[in-house]
Amino acid sequence: MKRHYLLSLLLLVSVLTMGQKTIAKFNETTHDFGSILEQKGPVTYKFEFANVGKTDLLLTNVQASCGCTTPKWSKKPVPAGTKGFIEVTYNPKDRPGPFNKTITVTTNSQDENKILLYIKGEVVPKPKK
Repeated sequence: MKRHYLLSLLLLVSVLTMGQKTIAKFNETTHDFGSILEQKGPVTYKFEFANVGKTDLLLTNVQASCGCTTPKWSKKPVPAGTKGFIEVTYNPKDRPGPFNKTITVTTNSQDENKILLYIKGEVVPKPKK
């Protein structure tokens, strides 16, 4: 009898937690830096998101498409109803001209575990001496 009760309880908990989702809602997924001066150095933008799901959101990996872009992000789980961030720094040194970079965000979301963020702009080269 105890075994049947315990099995029923485990099944109920499993069913209840299966319906709970983790959802990251970003304010925006693209940022345009516009024209940036190479001699001014790196530029940074912070993408903010809200966990609009019912369970903790965990960013398991954040990876930029090249070494010129460096991401920092919320490393701790983001509880439901709270906000997190991904801060992206682009280094324009020796990269004159237009750029389009992708940041791939991997989460524990069952529905959308990969989210793409984009940064773009144009690097104005430093004046020649």
